[in-house]
Amino acid sequence: MEERHKKLLQRNRTNLVRDLDPSKLYDGLLEKGVFTQDMIDEIKSAGIRRDQARQLVIDLETRGSRAFPLFLECLQETGQHSLAELLQNGAPPIQLQPATPTQVVRPVLQPIPVSSPMDVDKRIKDEVPLYPVPRPTTTPSPSPEREHIRPRPQGRPRRDSIQCYKMDASPCGHCLIINNVEFESRSDLSNRKGSNIDCDKLESRFKALNFIVEVKTNLKQRQIKHELSALCKMDHSQYDCCVVIMLSHGTEVSHSRFPGAVYGVDGLHVPVQNITNYLNGKNCPSLQGKPKLFFIQACGGGEKDTGFEVSPDEVQPSIGGADADDQTDAIPMSSSSDSLSMSDEPDARATLPTPSDILVSYSTFPGYVSWRDTQAGSWYVEILDRILEENAATDDLGTMLMMVNHEVSQNSAKGIYKQMPGSFNFLRKLLYFQSQA
Repeated sequence: MEERHKKLLQRNRTNLVRDLDPSKLYDGLLEKGVFTQDMIDEIKSAGIRRDQARQLVIDLETRGSRAFPLFLECLQETGQHSLAELLQNGAPPIQLQPATPTQVVRPVLQPIPVSSPMDVDKRIKDEVPLYPVPRPTTTPSPSPEREHIRPRPQGRPRRDSIQCYKMDASPCGHCLIINNVEFESRSDLSNRKGSNIDCDKLESRFKALNFIVEVKTNLKQRQIKHELSALCKMDHSQYDCCVVIMLSHGTEVSHSRFPGAVYGVDGLHVPVQNITNYLNGKNCPSLQGKPKLFFIQACGGGEKDTGFEVSPDEVQPSIGGADADDQTDAIPMSSSSDSLSMSDEPDARATLPTPSDILVSYSTFPGYVSWRDTQAGSWYVEILDRILEENAATDDLGTMLMMVNHEVSQNSAKGIYKQMPGSFNFLRKLLYFQSQA
């Protein structure tokens, strides 16, 4: 599919997911050769209507150059005229494109070496007829498109075979939030002002995403382990996902695989490696093959990132903490002699998971602090909450975390310090949260 048509589908995905009735399109898309029967069965298995519509649009982008006009044709034939007009208004007349550059584009032999020699002769026969055909695309012959779509080399992974995790259970699963705010004096760790704001936002957000949310506050190391063990021993067989959110101080620890640890309020820490291990496929059989998501907003790490200069085109206005007006709100949480006064306190640490179906999202890059505003909460959680609210209905989790990375990277503490979140993604499929109808 041409890039401009892909962008049209992506730009209008919200409307397509909301309004498209894919069940009316299956026969037409199969007859016109846009999808095979196996691919249509795969789309049907995605779940409810919205999930099927989303998967259909994603898979459509991987089809041949005529998939887009044939899709428009199917929309018109099934009475879904408003969606067809929505897409047509942003697309130049498709039928005019093959006629003009007939002789220029004709040497379609250039990309052929990418394929195996066995397929060259067949590909030439398949693709050459697509360009000089002068007939309008409003009544296209389906056979060239079938021939163009079908001959994929054996052994080459099909992008359209990427599946989505099943996420239609109600409730979707358990979400455990551990929010450590007030630390014992003997721990030598400061209280985490603003963390309750983060906790309230995430509790509301994951309830809206149809999770059973349980919040635990001010836990010692032993209590953190107890709650994770209890979550591990639950029967998750009727659920599709599990989420753990850690809001606390953190530190770097000696490790074999996963760097980073989260503190209890008693000053004793739990390695992130151990936190993820509670829910892996070996220790929690009822979550095997299901996504386990960990979101870590944990202070720790001594380095402050001052960033580097970029061109003005790369710079966008910061969402918070960038103006000099913020400098008197609080003091950075640190045992150093840094005397800079500011409202943003240092906050998080990263780690690396290896088990399948696990994603760990961290508020900052390993070795660097992250920032928490004592009045508004942390940059990471504030932006994560908003991105989930605005995009969960249409975008997968990986895409949304990339949005979070970008927006947090635009912030500055006192116009000096930067922050770069990141995630370690060992999911095997796309993950779409349930969205409110």
